[in-house]
Amino acid sequence: MKSVLLDAENRYRIAELAEPAPGPGQVAIRVAYAGVQWGDTMVRDGHFPVPRPFVPGFEASGHIAAVGEGVDPGRIGEPVAALTTAGAWAEVVVAPAVLALDIGGLPLRTAAGVGWGGPTAYDLVDTVSQVRPGESVLVHAAAGSVGTLATQFARLAGAGRVVGVAGSTARAEYAAQFGYDQVLLREEFPGKLGDEKFDVILDPVGGSTRLAGLERLAAHGRLVAYGNLGTYEPVLADANDLLMQGKSLMTYNGNLLGRTRPEQLADSARRALGLVADGQVRVDITAEYELADLATAVQRLADGSTHGKSILRIA
Repeated sequence: MKSVLLDAENRYRIAELAEPAPGPGQVAIRVAYAGVQWGDTMVRDGHFPVPRPFVPGFEASGHIAAVGEGVDPGRIGEPVAALTTAGAWAEVVVAPAVLALDIGGLPLRTAAGVGWGGPTAYDLVDTVSQVRPGESVLVHAAAGSVGTLATQFARLAGAGRVVGVAGSTARAEYAAQFGYDQVLLREEFPGKLGDEKFDVILDPVGGSTRLAGLERLAAHGRLVAYGNLGTYEPVLADANDLLMQGKSLMTYNGNLLGRTRPEQLADSARRALGLVADGQVRVDITAEYELADLATAVQRLADGSTHGKSILRIA
């Protein structure tokens, strides 16, 4: 099968490999589309050490071609969206059966666009922070695949005011079409907010942004940290101060959830896919690449020149 390998020199190259066979509890999927997401930049840059050469790719859509022991053979031929630990940038990928989700009539291209961003955004809003009707929400990385979904999920949860923060004027203008009441530039946060505070802040940035966010929480507010786009330097918070002000610093790790509680992740992914399928939530695929263009796709994501969702066409 045709695959993309990431080698020790951080180069992507196309190679012919043997098709993987599903083990117990797994399915093999003939891939139609695969997603490009922030985790791919982290793997490329060595933040997730993996043996090289390595077939990257963490989300795919396609049809189940084979099943492993313990999986219903009736699933062969089923159209699915799959969350994987690796290997999606290939013509065939193996995934846990529980994380290969039947998409019904949802187009394979759209399903690949939901990827990990769908359950992540859903969990940030509905499972972890539990946005309530009338609450105010601030979303960092507002123009990204998670941010554009999170604001829509927040609206469905009844949020009264949703503010986004984006890295450039172009990204702010793009984000505005997803229902934010206001979108700030990164350098305008938090100064342009005046004295405004928020019930929920979704923060994948870290560093000084996270500290500023804690200051911007209202009483009983929740800040959910789910990444470190800006810096990997530790952020220190005083639990006693948070207690006295009734604030909460929470975390979300989708990768860990997939390894420890895959059924819970699968449930959130189904809910996200369902909301996309019935038109309540929109996934915006803004770039589609061929296998040979992967280096460009990942670099454009890393340097912030893309917004929305990028996907890779396999078949």
